[in-house]
Amino acid sequence: MAHHIHYNENTERHSFFSVKEKAWHKLGQILDHHPTSSEAIAQAGLDYRVEKTPLYTTADSLRIDQSGSDSSDPQIAVPHFFATLRTDTQKPLGVVGKDYQIVQNQDAFSFFDAIAQSEGIRYETAGALGDGERIFITAKLPGHIRVGADDLIEKYLFLTNSHDGSGSITAAFTPVRIVCQNTLNAAFANKSSALRIRHTSGAKERLAQAHQIMGLASRLTEQSEAVFNNWAKVRISDPQLKKLIAMSMAPNQEILGTLKDGSTELLSTQFLNVVEDVYEYALSSPSQNLVTTAGTVFGAYNAVTGYFQNVRGYKSDQAKVKSVLLGGTAQLRGQSAFGLCADFAGGQLNLN
Repeated sequence: MAHHIHYNENTERHSFFSVKEKAWHKLGQILDHHPTSSEAIAQAGLDYRVEKTPLYTTADSLRIDQSGSDSSDPQIAVPHFFATLRTDTQKPLGVVGKDYQIVQNQDAFSFFDAIAQSEGIRYETAGALGDGERIFITAKLPGHIRVGADDLIEKYLFLTNSHDGSGSITAAFTPVRIVCQNTLNAAFANKSSALRIRHTSGAKERLAQAHQIMGLASRLTEQSEAVFNNWAKVRISDPQLKKLIAMSMAPNQEILGTLKDGSTELLSTQFLNVVEDVYEYALSSPSQNLVTTAGTVFGAYNAVTGYFQNVRGYKSDQAKVKSVLLGGTAQLRGQSAFGLCADFAGGQLNLN
């Protein structure tokens, strides 16, 4: 299915919930209240367990060992590797090594539960992608980042966990600009912006160190508020804006060098069309016409991140999540835009 939100044939429900918002593609459960962790797990269809299962190979295939198999082919155990198996659907999710430790969905929620009551965080969305090999949770923190008088940014924690061996458990601070629901997390892509936990023997225990992400969120709230308010006061002309957008969109150093040299005739029509689309979004989007964004560096940054989240099309919601939140193109371009905006606002980048 194109949306890639997991559909559980046993329960006949999509694995997603959202609070007072339209769920992706109108699928999933929409709640009128903020759920407890146990309610969130159930509503998002994350109440399943994952186990490691031995792998065996036959003469011409690799399969997961399942009791009751009547295969007569000679079977040879694959040393040091296992499949992760979702126990309710019996679907394999990935292949992992012998030291890989499964962190159950319940344990991922316990990361937030450890701080929810004292810090006042509230679950807002959760879901599973694919066959359940990747889950995500967003939780809203109290308070706002304020840019100017009334441009508010809500504060979220985003946690993702995989059951297929593809990556670490990651919890990150994720600001979202209210006026256009534009995720600004790409600004904080350095190593100190997220807590990453490997799937090794101590993974479950390290999830208990949730207070670390709260300290991170507090520090980044102060930093981002100062940075964005500064950017909202730094003017940028339309030609400078267009050049900054083009440099932000450069996929490699060769194209970036061409842009710095001003040799735009060497660039592809496809690349120039994308730059033009982002530029038009910067000039025409209602969310870009506030005092904080119109003609400012803060608006330039939001032009790039906003384009990827509010304009650009994706093959599926899974593709969008990966692009925006999991290190894909949208996040990389946002990181580039953040660095260029910081350099321009600091007088270190000439865009004339």
